[in-house]
Amino acid sequence: MTELQNAAKAAATRPRIQPAEEGDDRPLSISARLGRLQFHQSGKFRVLQLTDIQDGPKVSKDTIKLIEASLDATRPDIVIFTGNQIAGYDPAYAQTTRKRQWGAPVGTVRKTDSSKSSEASERFEAALERTRACVRATVEQLVRPLADRGIPWAVTFGNHDFQCGLGNAEIESICREFPGCLNPDPARLQAEQYLPSQRVFVCEPGTFALPVSDVDHTTSVLGLVLLDSGDYARSGGYGSPSAEALRFLAEVPEMMATQSQKQVELHETAQSQEQAVPCMVFQHFPVQQYYQLLKPAAANAARAIEGYRNYAGKHYVLDEGKTLPGSYLGEGISCPDADSGEFAILEQYGYFAISAGHDHRNAFVGTVPISQNSADAQTAKVPPKVIDGLMMIASPTSGFGSYGPVPQKRAARLIEFDIRHPYEPRTQLLEYGELVGKPSAGKAYAYGMTSESKPESEGVDLLHRSTWWSKLLSWLCK
Repeated sequence: MTELQNAAKAAATRPRIQPAEEGDDRPLSISARLGRLQFHQSGKFRVLQLTDIQDGPKVSKDTIKLIEASLDATRPDIVIFTGNQIAGYDPAYAQTTRKRQWGAPVGTVRKTDSSKSSEASERFEAALERTRACVRATVEQLVRPLADRGIPWAVTFGNHDFQCGLGNAEIESICREFPGCLNPDPARLQAEQYLPSQRVFVCEPGTFALPVSDVDHTTSVLGLVLLDSGDYARSGGYGSPSAEALRFLAEVPEMMATQSQKQVELHETAQSQEQAVPCMVFQHFPVQQYYQLLKPAAANAARAIEGYRNYAGKHYVLDEGKTLPGSYLGEGISCPDADSGEFAILEQYGYFAISAGHDHRNAFVGTVPISQNSADAQTAKVPPKVIDGLMMIASPTSGFGSYGPVPQKRAARLIEFDIRHPYEPRTQLLEYGELVGKPSAGKAYAYGMTSESKPESEGVDLLHRSTWWSKLLSWLCK
C-alpha cells in the first residue's frame, strides 16, 4: 500500500476524540452516571488503559499531565491499570523490598537473642508502615485525576508492584480506599459506590471480571477481564498466572452468560441469551503467542530486534501483514519461558482480544486467527463466526519514572467499542507529545536498550542508567 493508503487505514481505526465540556460537573464517565458499565445511547463504550507507570512515592508531574489530558480528551467509561504501578525497587522501599515473592524482605534479620529479635521486628514493622504510606501516596496521586472527574477504575498487577514489600492483596486493599476503585472485596462481591448496579465476578487479587451490558441493561454484551499474569518463575525469567486464575479465565464467559440470562428473564421482550459472553482480557505480561505478530529478520535488518530468552539469538521485525499501521517494536517481547496454556483458553472460551503492557518500548496491534472448531470451543458455546481472530495489543509505558521510548511517545491507550460490532474494537495511542506537548521534567529514561539479551538472565537491565564507562565499553566493542 502507498503511504496515503496506510494513513487512511490508520485513520479509519482511530476512535474520534471529543473534548470534555466545560462547566459540566457531572462525572465524565457515562457509566458512572448510569451506575454500571454499559453502552451509551450513541452505541459506544470506552476503556482507557494505563500501564507501567512504575514510579515511587513522588509521581512524575508529566505522568499526571498525561493522565489528566487523556481523561479529558476521551471521557472513558473506565480506566484500567495493567500492572507495575509501583516501582517496588524504589529507594523509598529499601528497608522492606524483596526481589522475589519467595524471598525474605531485605529488612528482615536472622533470629539471634530474643531482645535483638524483638527490636529488629519492631523496626521492620515501622518500615512496613512507611512503605504502606508511600504506596498510598503513589496510588493517591495516580487516581486523584480520576476521582476529580468521576471516572471508575480497576487495577491488576505486574512484576514490580510486590517488590515494595507488600503483597498484591494488601496493595489492592489500599487501592480500595480511594473513590472509584472497582477491585472487589472478596467478602462483598460488589463494585464501589461509583457503580452500585455493577456485577463483579471475583477470583483473587488482581483477577476479576466486569460485564458490560447493552443500552437497555438487558444482556451482557461483553466482559472485561483483569488477570494477574504473575511475576517471576523460580526456574528463571517471568512467571505465569496461577492455576486458579487460569480456571477463572476459562469459566467466566459462561458465568457471565448465566448472569445475563437472569437479566433476560426479568425482561419478557428480550431474546434469550444462551451463548458465552465474549470477553477481552487485560494483563501485564504478553503471552508467547505475541511473537506470531513478528517475522524473522536478519540481525542487521532495519528495525530488527533480538528476541527475549527463549527467542534470544533470533531477530524480528513486525509483520506488517498482521499489524496495524503505526505499530512499532522497540524491544524483544518479554514473555514467560513456559506456555501456561492461557492462549489456548483465550482461543477456546470466547475471548476476542488481549491487551498487555510490560514491554515499555513496544506499541503494536495485530490479529492472529483462532480456531472455532475445537471441542472445547463448542462446549463453551462460542457463537460461530462472531470471533474469527484474536486481537493482540501491546502498549508502551504511560509513565516517566522508568525506561521507555522518547518522552513524547509515552502514552495511554484508548479502546473504543461499538455496539454494531462490539468484538472489533478500535484503538489508538494517546501520546504525550500530541496531547500535552513538551515534557517539563527534563530527560526521561530512554536509555539502556541494546539488541543484546542473555538467555540466562531476565534480559537487559533496564532499571539503571548507562554509565560513561559502560558506554565506552559498548563503543569499543562495536
